[in-house]
Amino acid sequence: MKYEKLVRDKIPDIIMGDGRVAKTRILDDEEYLAALEQKLREECAEVLAERGEHRIEELADVMEVVKALAEAQGSDLAAVEQARQNKFDKRGGFAQKIFLIESN
Repeated sequence: MKYEKLVRDKIPDIIMGDGRVAKTRILDDEEYLAALEQKLREECAEVLAERGEHRIEELADVMEVVKALAEAQGSDLAAVEQARQNKFDKRGGFAQKIFLIESN
């Protein structure tokens, strides 16, 4: 079965543990960033397709990709959280469920 996608680090071992062959290669930095971007698209689509408990698992996958993207750019989740907090302090969150219809 062909996958042609970025996978979590332990996936090849899991495949081989099942007695199958896992053909892999290591991406260079540019390929890795592109693969992470594609993975984020895939994981976001999966979040939107799921409900209930499975949605939480998919959100966890999104967070793992966000963490890897931050690290690939020389940063970390703490910096992402700080940026989130700064934006929250200036613009708020989404708790009030406000839906803007129009503005002039």
